[in-house]
Amino acid sequence: MASDTGSESRGTLSYASGRVSGVTGHFTPDRPGLRSWLPGFLALAAIWGSSFLFIKIGVEELHPLQLTLYRVAAGALTLLVVLAVLRDRLPREPRVWAHLTVVAALGVAVPFTLFGYGEQRVESMLAGIWNATTPLIVLPLAVLVFRTERLTRRSAVGLALGFAGVLVVLGVWEGVGGSHFTGQLLCFGAAACYGVGIPYQKRFVAGSKHSGVSLSAAQLLIATVQLAIVAPLVAGAPPVPTDLSPRVLASVLALGALGTGLAFVINMRNIRIIGASTASTVTYLIPVFAVLIGALVLDERLNWHQPVGALIVLVGVAVSQGLIGRRRPAVVDVAAPAVPAAEPATR
Repeated sequence: MASDTGSESRGTLSYASGRVSGVTGHFTPDRPGLRSWLPGFLALAAIWGSSFLFIKIGVEELHPLQLTLYRVAAGALTLLVVLAVLRDRLPREPRVWAHLTVVAALGVAVPFTLFGYGEQRVESMLAGIWNATTPLIVLPLAVLVFRTERLTRRSAVGLALGFAGVLVVLGVWEGVGGSHFTGQLLCFGAAACYGVGIPYQKRFVAGSKHSGVSLSAAQLLIATVQLAIVAPLVAGAPPVPTDLSPRVLASVLALGALGTGLAFVINMRNIRIIGASTASTVTYLIPVFAVLIGALVLDERLNWHQPVGALIVLVGVAVSQGLIGRRRPAVVDVAAPAVPAAEPATR
């Protein structure tokens, strides 16, 4: 997608829930070797791809709201520890906290919960596929509502192709309705929440002076409070963690500490090494890992049209982001920012 010009002018990258230092000098950095970034890149795809497996296991004993509460609380604690190690601090401005309250709801509490509801009805691998549709929702909202992107002919073609893939994943020719179809819509609704939260974040939060870890920790703290209020009202008091089976407890800890905490740190490292554009291509590997893990661990199976539709969606996303069909310039403008902004790989 088009980059956030406000962030680029300051040599920063908007990613996940904040910004990290970019390359600000008038030179082109050396191309990093595969050994320096590929292990972390693959680890990140595996962690985020396996999150849908852990959600599927977690909802066996926990209400989706309770699962999200535990997951977010564990992630917040993890990032607070990272903040302490880095000697960083949380934001202090009321305006930043106000905007993060919106991002916490749209980017964390609601979509995480919707994926939990969805995976009570559909396979974990299918939830991973629906997660990949997020960029298709981000672009039109960023263009029409938040004005952080421009709609080009290429991106319009990519959007049309991507939404055709959505219809293939749904299998609309088989008719609509039933629990499985509802579960797919819930997962698509989770992706839609990310689609609103990401451009909102770029518009109102990404230009903040605070680090990405600081903003993410604050965001998760807010989401924890939101869920701590709503979850008991809807699902009742959450069970004591020691009452959970080891399998479910391990899944909750993996979702929080790994998928919501450590994964962010790995992602930040990837951005610093290879740039945001290349780092964001992890989006294309997440559904691959989700499908493989779901098949190997849970023995899940997909209908033929679901992986075919997923492939069409990913091609549409790649076209809309200029990864396919983009002409490479013959001359590099070394005066331009070396690393563009990128959209996060949600999970």
